[in-house]
Amino acid sequence: MSDLPDLESLRLLVEVERLGGLGRAARSAGIAQPSASKRIALLERRLGLTLLERTPTGSTLTSQGTMIAAWAAQVLAAAEELMRGAQAVRHARAAHLHIAASMTVAEYLLPRWLGELQSRQPQVQVGLEVQNSAEVARLVGDGAGGIELGFVEGPSVPQGLAARVVATDRLVVVVAPGHPWARRRTPLLSAELAATPLVVRERGSGTRETLDRALAGHVAAAPRLELGSNTAVKGAAREGSAPAVLSGYAVEAELATGRLVEVATGGIDLERRLRAVWRRGRPPTGPAAVLMAIALGAARG
Repeated sequence: MSDLPDLESLRLLVEVERLGGLGRAARSAGIAQPSASKRIALLERRLGLTLLERTPTGSTLTSQGTMIAAWAAQVLAAAEELMRGAQAVRHARAAHLHIAASMTVAEYLLPRWLGELQSRQPQVQVGLEVQNSAEVARLVGDGAGGIELGFVEGPSVPQGLAARVVATDRLVVVVAPGHPWARRRTPLLSAELAATPLVVRERGSGTRETLDRALAGHVAAAPRLELGSNTAVKGAAREGSAPAVLSGYAVEAELATGRLVEVATGGIDLERRLRAVWRRGRPPTGPAAVLMAIALGAARG
C-alpha cells in the first residue's frame, strides 16, 4: 500500500505521547516544531483521523491519537525486530554465534530473544540460518557452518541431539471470513479435518509433523496446497483456497484484524513444544548458552 505512514512520523507520534506535547517531541527528535506539526498533519490525512488537539498553549494527543500512538509503538517494535533479524541473516558468515531456527521460531520469537542478547552482549554478532525443522536438525547435527544451537518446532527430539523446551505453541485451524467454517457453531472434529483438503506447510516442517501426528488415526485427504512458508499458507487461506493449519504465533495479527477466522476444534491435540537443540555431549556455552537462557526466561515470563 502506497499510503502507509512512514516510521519517523509514527516515532514522532509516540514521542508526543511519551513527552506530553508536540513541542517536546519535536525537540527530542531534533526537528523544528513547524516541521513536526506538518509531519503529524500528513499522518492525520493518511489515517483520516484527528491525532492532535491544537491549542494556543500547545498540542497534545486526542483520544484517537493516544490509541494510534499505542499501535504505532507496536509497529516500531516490530520494525526493530525486523532489523535485528535481517542483521543476523546478513552476518551469517562473519558471526561470533552461529544458530539455525525453524521458520515460526525465526519469524515470531527469535527477534525478541536476539534483541535481549544484543542488550546483554552488544559485541556478539549473530549469524542465522532459517530452515524448516528437519533441516535445522540436520545442520545442528552436522555442525555445518559452525552452527552451535538450533530451534525447532517438531513434536519429537531429532536423533543424536539434546534438547530443552523453550516455548509452547498451539496450531490453529483458520479460514477466510467468507468460508462456511467461519460461521460454524460446533467444534471441528479430527475426522472431518482429516477428510478436508487443506493448505499446509511442506513435509519436514514442525507444523506439518504436528498436524500429521494429530490426524494419524484417520485417512487424510491430499492437501489442497503444500507450501514452504507461513506467509504463503496464510495468503492462500485468505484467498479462500481452503482451510489452513498454522502456528497460533503465525496468525495472531490476521485473527486480530479479521483477515482470518479461527475455527474451534474438539478432540484434536494441536499443542506442541518448541525446543532448543544441540549436538549431544556438546551443551551450549558462551553466547549460545546466554541466548538459550533468554529464551527460557521469556517462556517463564
